[in-house]
Amino acid sequence: MKVLIVYAHPEPQSFGGALLSTAVDVLSDAGHTVVVSDLYAKKFSAMAGPDDFTDRLDADHLNMGAEQEHAATEKSFSSEIQGEIERLFAADLLLMQFPLWWYSVPAIMKGWIDRVFAYGVTYDFGRTWDRGIMQGKRAMLSFTTGAPESTFAPDGRNGDLERVLWPLHAGVFAVCGFNVLQPFVGWAPAWVGDEGRQAIIAQYTERLRTLESDAPLFFHPHADYDEQSRLRPETEPGTPGQHRGTRRHLR
Repeated sequence: MKVLIVYAHPEPQSFGGALLSTAVDVLSDAGHTVVVSDLYAKKFSAMAGPDDFTDRLDADHLNMGAEQEHAATEKSFSSEIQGEIERLFAADLLLMQFPLWWYSVPAIMKGWIDRVFAYGVTYDFGRTWDRGIMQGKRAMLSFTTGAPESTFAPDGRNGDLERVLWPLHAGVFAVCGFNVLQPFVGWAPAWVGDEGRQAIIAQYTERLRTLESDAPLFFHPHADYDEQSRLRPETEPGTPGQHRGTRRHLR
């Protein structure tokens, strides 16, 4: 199996760095080919913009979607982006390693998503979800938190972790066609002491050894939706992102 690890942490000696080293060692020892994109080490730019392209469809007005589609067709992305795209498509598994900041990935990793998961590259409006471009590939999140597991319980202060991860699991991976694996969470490593951190490393090691047999998470296929892209009445919601009834906050 070919694995691309996209890693984001500003401190090489962080616990996130220890998890990265663990993943590289365990997966390599198991015979897998591992490539790492260390975004901070590369000084990868988080800003999508005109410098993403070596040739413009319209030099006077920047329409990112149109320019990304043009660059995908003409292979006119900047070398920084094109290299990441090639590494992504060469991989069977995309593993994203990061600290959970403000309920999401660090800005540098969000920039990687914005620029590499470009329109015409990993998705277009005819090829999404179970018809997606990235079908046959798998994706997984591995991250650390600043708060303990109990705070991300369904009734926890930080909200249900399933819903916290929905924008990444569904809105980035599944919409592009990836089979999405259960995430690995290193709970509050700053608060558990050396013994607790070693336990997290051991848990991650065991998880990495079973990746090939992991079943993917469920996402509704196109056939479950009606013409307005809503679940058909006879289809029971089966993900954290859909439910019947009224919203609690929005009207």
